[in-house]
Amino acid sequence: MAGASPDGDGLFDPVAVARFLDAYGIGSGPIRHAPLGDGHSNLTYLVERGDVRVVLRRPPRPPLPPSAHDMLRESAILTRLHAAGARVPRVFAVCDDVTLLGVPFYVMELAAGVACDQALPTAIDQPSERAALGAEVLDVLAEIHAIDPAASGLATFGRPDGYLARQVRRFLEIWPHNRTRDLDGGVERVAAWLLANLPASGPPTVVHGDFRIGNLLAAPDAPARITAVLDWELCTIGDPLADVGYLVSTYDDPDLSPVTALTGFPSAADLGARYAALTGRDVSHLAWYECLAHWKAVVFLENMWKRYLAGDRDDAFAARLGERVPARLRAADEAAARYEAG
Repeated sequence: MAGASPDGDGLFDPVAVARFLDAYGIGSGPIRHAPLGDGHSNLTYLVERGDVRVVLRRPPRPPLPPSAHDMLRESAILTRLHAAGARVPRVFAVCDDVTLLGVPFYVMELAAGVACDQALPTAIDQPSERAALGAEVLDVLAEIHAIDPAASGLATFGRPDGYLARQVRRFLEIWPHNRTRDLDGGVERVAAWLLANLPASGPPTVVHGDFRIGNLLAAPDAPARITAVLDWELCTIGDPLADVGYLVSTYDDPDLSPVTALTGFPSAADLGARYAALTGRDVSHLAWYECLAHWKAVVFLENMWKRYLAGDRDDAFAARLGERVPARLRAADEAAARYEAG
């Protein structure tokens, strides 16, 4: 754990954070802190103070794109989701005073559970428990999509009309800024296909926006169960099948969630059927949503590759994106072909 002085990068100031926690009666004494997660988007810290352990979440260093990394929006969404019974951490305090850390931030509870994407706790690392955990992944997604946006106060956090077309156009606008190569015009071609084959969306729901195994926590003991869903920065109100397509597109990725290759986990092909059984929603167009998810991944992963080439990132995941980005574009084409084949 770091000591009681500002980080060398200036992103976390224990003295300023201690003053803020004092105002809300959260712990007492010196701050100990350490980063949680990969820190490639919003930054998350474990904060220990006496016998109190909480989590602080803040955006990366400014300047920030308009509307990106909005901590006030994200904390408001979490507060409403928690009140609606979702499996999310409780928000304790929100800071809109940028004089403390230079950006808004919020403090929430440390959710119980362990990451379950790379390896499983011994108590649930057996076929029957893996099967139960795989089923829970769809159960918790169905729970999220069952939350009434209006009744929960979340209806104003998105624009469901035109949601799918807007997703395509927004990422197509981002592409010229992210690209390092042409990819044989594949990004533009798939975008045109997506817009030409837009499915009709059903009633809008809360959409997580990044629903994958890596953003779920599991209980360390049996029976296997999901305890929390994390990383709500992309949450909006829109087409729930966007979450299902994204889950399917990332589910059996050997880098993102290698555990799903273990015996007992349902296959990616089984996910849509279970979701349909739980929700009654039509998943016959799910391949279109898979195509959308793979295509969006091409756009944002190319930005990581660009940063890697510029020396701003130096990690194994980014180093493989030279091959992985074109592979995701091929996966988008394959999903489109499955959609057209019916």
